[in-house]
Amino acid sequence: MKSKVNKSAYGYLFISPFFIGYAVIGLVPILYTFYLSLTKWDGFTDPVYVGLSNYQRLLHDSFFFQTIGNTLIIWIFSIVPQLILALLLALILNEKFIRGKHFFRAVFYFPNLISAVTLGVLFSLIFDWQTGAVNKMLMNIGLLHDPINWLKDPWWSRAIAAAVTCWQYFGFNLIVFIAGMQSIPAEVFEAAEVDGATKRQMVFKITLPLLRQVFMFTFITSVIGGLQLFDGPLMLGDGPGNTARTMIMYLYETAFKAFDYSYGAATAYGIFIIIMVFTAITARASRLKE
Repeated sequence: MKSKVNKSAYGYLFISPFFIGYAVIGLVPILYTFYLSLTKWDGFTDPVYVGLSNYQRLLHDSFFFQTIGNTLIIWIFSIVPQLILALLLALILNEKFIRGKHFFRAVFYFPNLISAVTLGVLFSLIFDWQTGAVNKMLMNIGLLHDPINWLKDPWWSRAIAAAVTCWQYFGFNLIVFIAGMQSIPAEVFEAAEVDGATKRQMVFKITLPLLRQVFMFTFITSVIGGLQLFDGPLMLGDGPGNTARTMIMYLYETAFKAFDYSYGAATAYGIFIIIMVFTAITARASRLKE
């Protein structure tokens, strides 16, 4: 009995660095942020307790609600082509007769290794209205007579921000889909082939239904990540009338540009609640479907 107690104590000792690190680096800043959200603080003077006034201000902040809509639009523009493209490529690259499929998997996953800041700068240069490659190409082939200021159009600025996210993460979803397909027992497809099922029927009757849990994983992770868009859209700009400003961009501008750290902390908790609500709705919808 004593040896078991000693082994248990050693186990707690080995896992303690993680919990200590999480408490110092993660939990303490989270709790301190909540404290700041209840104060008035500009980073220079002492915090003054103001209660829930920052949250009341947040509930009446039209700019914050605009950023919620912007973020959802960019996320929808991103997630729909992202999942479709990842699924189609996964179905193709999962076939045995495809040559060089490991090479293509690595190529498609490569954008996921590049920082969103780099991709944002790259797309801002490509879609620059004076020197960008897109305008140059369209004008050379005769589709445009004058350059278009893509990043100053409300919908194009959102679509380009969505394209950055789509290009960065579709490779990750591709790998997840391929892993899900390879986990399906080969005997299922062999039995269907013996019964005379066509390739199309096996995709729609076997592969896609058995990938339901994989779909829910990718969808939930995309909700969590999509509502935290920051780096790429920041490099592309706010768009006309702040139509491409996301929630995290608004948090950044409030806290670190306007030096209103207390209201920025309240905004952070507001964003946290929004992400939790959308994640809970997605998870609940998946259970109802099952």
